[in-house]
Amino acid sequence: MLYQELANTLQALIHDQVYPVGSSLPGVRRLSEQHGVSVSTAVSACQELERRGMLEARPRSGFYVLQPPVLREPPRKTALARSPRAVSGQERMLYLAQAANDPAIVNFGAAVPNPDLMPAAAIERAFRTVLREQRRRCVGYEFPPGAPELRAQIARRLAASQCQITPDDIVITNSCHESLSIALKLLTKPGDTVALESPTYYGLLQVVESLGLKALEIPTDPVEGISLEALSLALERWDIAACVLIPNFSNPLGVCLSDARKQALLKLLSFHRVPLVEDDIYGDLPFSGKRPRPIKSWDREGLVTYCSSSSKTLSAGIRVGWLVPGRDNKRAEALQYMNTVAVSTPSQLALAHYLRHGHYDRHLRQVCAEHARSVARMTDRVTQLFPAQTRVSRPSGGFVLWVELPGQIDTIALGEQALEAGVSFAPGALFSASGKFSNCLRLNCAVHWDARVERALLTLARLI
Repeated sequence: MLYQELANTLQALIHDQVYPVGSSLPGVRRLSEQHGVSVSTAVSACQELERRGMLEARPRSGFYVLQPPVLREPPRKTALARSPRAVSGQERMLYLAQAANDPAIVNFGAAVPNPDLMPAAAIERAFRTVLREQRRRCVGYEFPPGAPELRAQIARRLAASQCQITPDDIVITNSCHESLSIALKLLTKPGDTVALESPTYYGLLQVVESLGLKALEIPTDPVEGISLEALSLALERWDIAACVLIPNFSNPLGVCLSDARKQALLKLLSFHRVPLVEDDIYGDLPFSGKRPRPIKSWDREGLVTYCSSSSKTLSAGIRVGWLVPGRDNKRAEALQYMNTVAVSTPSQLALAHYLRHGHYDRHLRQVCAEHARSVARMTDRVTQLFPAQTRVSRPSGGFVLWVELPGQIDTIALGEQALEAGVSFAPGALFSASGKFSNCLRLNCAVHWDARVERALLTLARLI
């Protein structure tokens, strides 16, 4: 599109120091004249660069150039695992969660956005409204599949992503974590093998461990995503019960599969009749452009079980997720009932009210721009402070950064030292069933950036 072409042109000028760091761009009218475009196109181009973390909009002053990140080499891709293996040791994750609640610790560990990035006031108003208007309903159970008005709002948003989903296809859960657990209970039995990205989200490894499943790690490129060639080889070599992926802004790499690779992946799984569990919890958080399509949007065979939640965009505390289980709707409802009986009624109704009246898309535009700036800033500081051969991921959405340190640094031992110094991060070995990535770490960038955060990064760099 024209505004993206102009954004790319301006980005090149920024990198060439035509517009140095700290300077202001010409006004949007001047830009439109210089480049032969409309004022609205010039505004859109500047907003695009703001989402990329290149510019900062200042009220009544215009757009100013931020420090552009110096890109390091991306982390390396590992080889295909020799065989599936059981998962163990995931109880270590609890300390990351506990550290996120400790005010004495700077949280780079748990992928929990700073509360200032959540629409807390709007969520509070939604709770007050439903507690006032539906008091009697709020004190009762909202049994599976969940509140119909919330399922209607979720179906409407999925339809906007080209998913052929109705409210009756959706089961409300207590989190995306519970959605993943129910999905794998529907598709597997203890001892089965599931294929996963490598590295992958440690919460998924927790689910795999709790269900007695084996994990087969598939090499994942930090730029292009999961290796379809390696996955094809794995599907031919082993009996795989399900594949579990985060196709949109994966955790921890932040990579988004292209539409072509998503369709090729679905075709490959369809050929082998292997179901896909799609975790789309970060899909609403692109740094620029439109929201990427879920793989579910191409599914015409009921092969994809879709999972998501509101925890990364609106509120982690209300604990509301959702699941589209396909043909296993009734069994999914029964499993949700057996797990926790029901999801909080006020939380479901408040979320439905917010999605209907809370200007969710406007909130997303603001928070996505903030995440883009935060990731760019973190990339820049890691580049400046960490050893010269450090490799850094290039996420296109979400708010986490994957860092590969040079040499034989053990980030689990480093993590213990950092915690004693008041800094938490997620050690790389926790993102692997086989303990790979021992010299890697994941950083949560969605923090309130201040002098305390700067000191924490300096401390971490000193320990490295």
